[in-house]
Amino acid sequence: MLKLRHSAPSVAIGAVLLSAMPVRAAVADSAANGFTVKLELNIQAPPQEVYRRVVHDAGDWWNSMHTFSGDAHNLSIDDKAMGCFCEKLPSGGSVRHMEVVYADPGKKLVFSGALGALQSIAATGSMTIQFAAAGDGTKLTVVYTVTGYVPAGMNTWAAPVDSVLTEQFTRLKSLIENGKAAPK
Repeated sequence: MLKLRHSAPSVAIGAVLLSAMPVRAAVADSAANGFTVKLELNIQAPPQEVYRRVVHDAGDWWNSMHTFSGDAHNLSIDDKAMGCFCEKLPSGGSVRHMEVVYADPGKKLVFSGALGALQSIAATGSMTIQFAAAGDGTKLTVVYTVTGYVPAGMNTWAAPVDSVLTEQFTRLKSLIENGKAAPK
């Protein structure tokens, strides 16, 4: 979830449309001080390939609408401890979305930090992406736990974050299986 450029109705419509896609996503828990979203999806490619596409092709599967620069090809992931999930800005600046704290190619990635708009509300989180062999493909599990403070409660961010992450990883699945990311 980088920039939320959605109104409440468009987030609700997006959530309904995405619920028809082959991704199991849910707000696993939610409270005033934080929330956890969990996504599970099966991708018809081996874990090493899915991992490679997550790390090296972020600009192809992440929706540009959810970037600060307006172009997902400005995103990069350096998959090593203290590596950066970063974005170049047209002005020559940059954004550090998350830091890689654990990288085991084809098995697991763990990031620490706040995506996009969450940065401006003093939130932080941990995102774990697990890649497990499942038949001829990969079971991809994404868990993002966020904590922080906003007067209305962090739980107000749970559904929008779930919606945006579901969109991104649905696009990844589509890119790998169909050669192009799901429509925006």
